[in-house]
Amino acid sequence: MTSHPTRDTFMSPASSDPSSPVAAPAEGLSIREYRTGDLASLISMNNKAVPAVNDLSAEELVDQIAQARTCLVAAEGEALLGFLLCYAEKMDYDSRNYLWLNERLDRFFYTDRICVDEDQRGRRIGEKLYQALFAKFETEAVPFCCEVNTRPANPGSLRFHKRLGFEEIGEAEMGDKAVVYLKR
Repeated sequence: MTSHPTRDTFMSPASSDPSSPVAAPAEGLSIREYRTGDLASLISMNNKAVPAVNDLSAEELVDQIAQARTCLVAAEGEALLGFLLCYAEKMDYDSRNYLWLNERLDRFFYTDRICVDEDQRGRRIGEKLYQALFAKFETEAVPFCCEVNTRPANPGSLRFHKRLGFEEIGEAEMGDKAVVYLKR
């Protein structure tokens, strides 16, 4: 498998700028499992978020979804607004962030990426994706983990994850980037 350096993908919502219009809350939103027909929208959404995430080809994303424990998709009618890709521990996945967690924790769920369409930020879609993830695995009593970039800095993601109850458990310096690891 090719290496896919990963980064948490939640970025500061546009609403952090007082002159930006605030998007409507995500009231008609549904969260469901990934379907094959979602691929083109998820690739587009992911690659528009670069450099907060690494770009992926359709083949790479299909490979990642196939290995993941779950890929949750936020939809409003036919429109896809966001997605969350989550792995369990001890998978054959060579992301350096995932490997860091595997070396230190016996059990965990790892959010490899959470991505919200740039035009939909500020609607709490990321929060709803995480709520669905937490509910899906609540009976397993396993911590949820992720990493957030500190270089390049992603302060919106760090605030978002801390608001959801994530706490820092470590840091890593990786030459071209640095991250903080979080666990809930």
